[in-house]
Amino acid sequence: MSTIVQVTAASASVKRAPNRAWRKLRANKGALVGLAIILFFTALAALAPLLPIPDPVATSWSAIRKAPSAAHWLGTDDLGRDILSRMIWGARASLMAGVFSVAIAVAIGVPLGLMSGYYGGWIDQIVSRITEAFLAMPFLITAIALAAFLGPSLTNAMIAIGLSATPVFVRLTRGQVLAVKTEDYVEGARSIGLRHFSIITRYILPNVFAPILVQATLTIATAIIAEASLSFLGLGQQPPAPSWGSMLNVAKNYLEQAPWMAMWPGAAIFLVVIGFNLLGDGLRDALDPREA
Repeated sequence: MSTIVQVTAASASVKRAPNRAWRKLRANKGALVGLAIILFFTALAALAPLLPIPDPVATSWSAIRKAPSAAHWLGTDDLGRDILSRMIWGARASLMAGVFSVAIAVAIGVPLGLMSGYYGGWIDQIVSRITEAFLAMPFLITAIALAAFLGPSLTNAMIAIGLSATPVFVRLTRGQVLAVKTEDYVEGARSIGLRHFSIITRYILPNVFAPILVQATLTIATAIIAEASLSFLGLGQQPPAPSWGSMLNVAKNYLEQAPWMAMWPGAAIFLVVIGFNLLGDGLRDALDPREA
């Protein structure tokens, strides 16, 4: 009887949690600013084909390195291409890289972390040792090595970033599972004969989801920087397709003659990364059960 009461209480607390979390998130001004920034750039990226802007790959020899004006609000680059147009279309590559890279990391890392933490034994030993080996290498160096091995393209860059970020989610999920699997409601579910898969999906995964969501939000910011770095090095989005990183690669040659070529894509990367970090910090506070 006590086990049923405990499980029922746990389910009720899970139902109340979203309302409390949303209320706390709305009260966090920093998180709302971050969410607004993310929604703004996401809307620009989604509406890029519909916006009345020039072709991002169209060149104009009469408009090479022109300063911002009424004709070109953010100026033009070394081939006369409109920077505003290239920034908007480049947002699609950066946001796609951030989201899909983290999706790959979550899809691989969370199941491995769940199995490692729940079953323990030789599974935990193998997964933990491999995870520690990858964590011993710097994230960006690993991403560059994988991208160079797979070949230069946006798809391969996303795969490289996703695989490089996977160990973080393995370690985080494993640690959360180790803390949760000894709780009374898990022991109660195990005592009434539920299968391991049901216990993991119904009782453990929902209770470790919050820190995974926070980490995913923060990792998107890291993935966007990584994608820009790979594109800067020629391992990400390939010219003439626009990307913030490749725009910075070209702009570095004209910092004195045309500083706006580096200023605007750099500002875009800065704002998007700040937005995801602010939102991630807000989610961390909102989903923390220890906070009232």
